[in-house]
Amino acid sequence: QGCHFLSVLYMMMSIRYSITIQKAVWRSHFVKKKNKLISASFSTTSAVSSEETNSLVVGPPQKSLIPPGNCQFGEDFVSVPLLSRTSVSHNSSVLRFGLPDESLPLNLSTCACILAQALVDQEAVIRPYTPISTNVQVGSFDLLVKNYGAQGTMSTHLNEMEVGDTVNFKHIPFNVKIQAPFEQSHIVMLAGGTGIAPMIQALHAILGDVESKAKVTLLYGSQTSDDILGFDLLKQWEQDYPERLEVVHVLSHEDGDTSSGFTSGFVDQKLLENHVPDINSDETLVLVCGPPPMYEALCGPRDVPELAGILSDMGCSAAQVYKF
Repeated sequence: QGCHFLSVLYMMMSIRYSITIQKAVWRSHFVKKKNKLISASFSTTSAVSSEETNSLVVGPPQKSLIPPGNCQFGEDFVSVPLLSRTSVSHNSSVLRFGLPDESLPLNLSTCACILAQALVDQEAVIRPYTPISTNVQVGSFDLLVKNYGAQGTMSTHLNEMEVGDTVNFKHIPFNVKIQAPFEQSHIVMLAGGTGIAPMIQALHAILGDVESKAKVTLLYGSQTSDDILGFDLLKQWEQDYPERLEVVHVLSHEDGDTSSGFTSGFVDQKLLENHVPDINSDETLVLVCGPPPMYEALCGPRDVPELAGILSDMGCSAAQVYKF
């Protein structure tokens, strides 16, 4: 029995050593590779000064639509490494992950998300995330992740993991959301916090379509101006497409006025009436993504098909409103 115990112990130590070596190889391999990957939307600089907190790399919107069913991730979880982490606000980061096939893009349809799985405190945790990178980016993809601290098991894990560590991802048919191109001539985006991620994904498809004349009104709620994610990118797109994109930043925990370019308060009925008087038009599509209280106020819970809240009161139909 003693010999058997020692044999088992030796085998366990060998497996643990093998895993450690494998992680080191992953880390070394992909750290060398990351500078060769095509950069799409965001800076990959680790140290971000206060002046650069929201300085996402400004670039043109890129329409790169792929039909559903072509994503590199399938219905089984596949492990890929973290290539880099970029701080974009005091509590949010862009995480760049590798792909199973480095020679191809993610090939995710627009709009769609993927599922992340990690082992945290011996329990498997699964959360959905919408990549903010497009299919122009080869060999990697980017996720915008806010660190919710003790309230966010997965977000804390992702923001604390080391470059080279791995996370499991998969993509199932349920992860495919409303698909671009959109038929409506006016797209209204109501976003809060990291709910900007699917909106950026959709904006690439809308503004990157040179044949489209669709107009977008984005009402983006944040707690303070320091919490705004993608500020420079959105500002540049608004300047480049003045007839097609209007961005309104709404701050709930900071005073804003016309001179500052921010509005104080919340995305509410008065704000909608001022900026989207035709919101109940058949030519208007409303996309909503944000924290649960935002859904409750604007359209009802995200998992309830029926429309409720402010949008219902303003005469919108359930067919006009899509809850991410």
